[in-house]
Order: sequence, then structure tokens, then C-alpha cells
Amino acid sequence: MPFVVPEPYCWDVSFMTFYDQIDEEHRSLFQGLFNCAKHRSNDLQLKALNDLMHIHFAAEQVIMKNANYSEFPQHCQIHDEFLAKLSKVHTPISDADIDYCKNWLVNHIKTVDFRYKGKL
Repeated sequence: MPFVVPEPYCWDVSFMTFYDQIDEEHRSLFQGLFNCAKHRSNDLQLKALNDLMHIHFAAEQVIMKNANYSEFPQHCQIHDEFLAKLSKVHTPISDADIDYCKNWLVNHIKTVDFRYKGKL
């Protein structure tokens, strides 16, 4: 994946989509992943991350659908594939799973989500 994962793992302005709701939700996803990395054996942190991802993806998809976003079906499929992978993660969370999720989120925002900038 081509984009560098920030350390410490937190949202910064380079991830701005310029949609307030989406940017706020992205901040919470970064925090959720940071918390999981810090507390790898905590089932509640992993559940919270799963919940945040589901809530964010659902909200983002409503926004895309309401805007008749042309890449809506493909975007939803990408979300579904990530959620399927995340559903297989269990505590204690491995380094590989943390790295995958961090990389996925960074690169998803900067490639897939950035395609809808100015279109929603």
C-alpha cells in the first residue's frame, strides 16, 4: 500500500475529505485503531472498533447514495470486504492484523475516499 502510516497513529489534515461528518468519523476510526493497538487483549476495544466501522460505513454510504455517487457500488464492496476481514480478528490482536487495519484505513481514505471529494 503506497501511503505512509503515521506514527503516532492519528488522523491529521492530510486525511481531510472536507465533509465534516466524514472527517469526524475518520478521526474516531483512527482513535479506535490506536486503542486496539494499545489494548490488544481487550475485547471491548475490538468490539468498539467494529461498531465504529459499521456505523461510519453505513453513514458514508447513505451520503454517497443520496449524492448519486457513481462509484457507490464499488465503494460499498470495498467496505464489505474490509468488514469481513475485521470480523475474523480476535483478541489478542496480532501485529499483522493491527498493521493491516492501519494500512487499510490510511490507504482507503487517501485513494478510495478521496475520489468522492467535491462530488457529495
